Amino acid sequence: MKQLYRHGRQDEDEEHTMDPIHQFTIKPIADLHPFGIDASFTNASLFMVIVVLSAAALMLLGTSSRALVPGRLQSMAEIAYEFVASTVRMAGGHDGMRFFPFVFTLFLFVLFCNVIGLVPYTFSVTSQIAVTGALALLVIGIVIVYGLLQNGTRFLKLFVPSGVPFALLPFLVPIEIISFLARPVTLSVRLFANMLAGHITLKVMGGFVVSLLGAGAFAIVAPLPFAMTILLAAFELFVAVLQAYVFAILTCVYLNDAIHPGH
Repeated sequence: MKQLYRHGRQDEDEEHTMDPIHQFTIKPIADLHPFGIDASFTNASLFMVIVVLSAAALMLLGTSSRALVPGRLQSMAEIAYEFVASTVRMAGGHDGMRFFPFVFTLFLFVLFCNVIGLVPYTFSVTSQIAVTGALALLVIGIVIVYGLLQNGTRFLKLFVPSGVPFALLPFLVPIEIISFLARPVTLSVRLFANMLAGHITLKVMGGFVVSLLGAGAFAIVAPLPFAMTILLAAFELFVAVLQAYVFAILTCVYLNDAIHPGH
C-alpha cells in the first residue's frame, strides 16, 4: 500500500510539473478566517509582500547615498523616476504631476510583479485577474472620484465629444459611456492575458525540452527547443517591462480625463 501511495504521489507530482496551468494555483500558507471571512495568507500574498519590499528597497537604497556620480542602484532608481515623471508630464501635463506618486508606485508594483514572476519557482501575481482587476478598478475609481470632486458636472463633458452636431449626440454619448465603462476591463485583461500567455508558453517549451531529454534518441534535438526557451524568456522580460509601461501610461491618459474633461 505504501508503494502504491508513493507511486501515486510521484505520478501526481509529475503531472503537476508538466501542467502549464498548475503554476497559477493559489495555495494558502496561513489560514485566516476572521468573522467567517476567508482572509488567508496565500502564495500570492507572499509574493506581493516580496514585490513591495523589493521596490521599496530599490528606492531607499538607491537614493540613500545621493552621490554625484551615481552607482548602479542609484542609476536604476533615477532612471525609473525620470522615466515615469516624463510619462506623466507627457500624458497629463504639469497638472498631472500631482498624481506622480500614485503612478510611480503603480508602475513599480506592476514591473516588479512581472519581472519577479519570471524567476523559476516564483509566483506570477499579475497572472491573476483578481489582482489586475483590482488595480484597474482602483485607477478608474480615482478618475471618477477626482473628476467629480474637481470638476463637478463638467466631468460629464467627457462623454460629450466637442464639435459634434447635436443630432449625433444620442448615438455618440452611449458609445462614449460604454467605452469608459470598458476601460477597467481592457486595462486589467490586457496585463493579465499577456502575462498568463507568456508563462504558459514558457512552461510548455520547458516541458518539451524535458520530454525530449528523456526520450533517448530524440535527446539530440533537445537543444533546439532549449534555445527557443531562452529566446522566449528574453522576450517575456521585454513584455514584462512593456506591460508595466503600458499600464502606467494608460493610467496617465485616464487621469488626464479627470483633470481636463472633454475632448
